[in-house]
Parts: sequence; structure tokens; C-alpha cells
Amino acid sequence: MAFAEHEVLIRRDAMAVYSFLIDGMNLPQWREGIRSIRLATGAAGSKGAVYRQTLAGRSGRPIPADFEITQARPGAEIQFQVIAGPAKPSGGYYLSTEESGTRVRFALDYQPKGLLGLMNAMIQRTMKAEVAQLERLRDILELQPAS
Repeated sequence: MAFAEHEVLIRRDAMAVYSFLIDGMNLPQWREGIRSIRLATGAAGSKGAVYRQTLAGRSGRPIPADFEITQARPGAEIQFQVIAGPAKPSGGYYLSTEESGTRVRFALDYQPKGLLGLMNAMIQRTMKAEVAQLERLRDILELQPAS
């Protein structure tokens, strides 16, 4: 099993952070390695929405990483499941209001099967790097003018 989480305090209200996170089209602004993304089915930013996403893999090869929003609680929580690609982790963003902003926790969980289980250390490193990109999200949101 591989699990990674990271949290940051963003000096924005919970609904502003949630609104940015729930729109899958914003992912390339703060996550490295996304080559393309588009809404494939469902209503943008709602439970059941599926985003078709391609990531840059090793040697520059494209990797499919489509995901579905499985839970959407405005201002509080977004959960998703990767549904295409070599690894299919589940994850979520968990928001809590604090006096100086919104605490955001990004967590990923993956249960490798078969031979992928032998690559657990590499998978764990990759997931830790992925959730650490939350730092970039904070920088981007705090630079935007408050609404």
C-alpha cells in the first residue's frame, strides 16, 4: 500500500479554494506534468464529472490518468478516483476553515496489485512528490486578488 498526504494553510476563504480545486481545468496551473486535460462527461466540478487527462511520463511518453470526482462537498471536501492509466489511486482534498485562511490537506492512496507491488518504494516517492505540489497551489491562490 502507498499513501501520501501534505497540508498547507492558504490565506483565502474555503469557498474560494474549493471553487478553484473543483474545476479540473485549473490543475495545470499548479500541478507539473499535465500535458492535457478536458472534461469528458458530466457537469464540470460536480460529483460524477470525468476529466480526461494525459500526464508526461518517463522518456516523455504520454500516460493516461483520467479521473472521476466521487465526492463534492462545497467548501469542505473533494474526492476523486483515477480511472485510466497504469496506476489508479484515489485521493481527496480536505478543507477546514481557520482564522487566517483555509487549511487544505491533499491525500493519495494506492493499493498496487501484481507486479506493481514490487515498485512500492518508487510509487511512494512519486505520490509524496505529487501531494507536495500543494505548495504551488497555495502560492498561486495567494497571488490572485481576493474576490
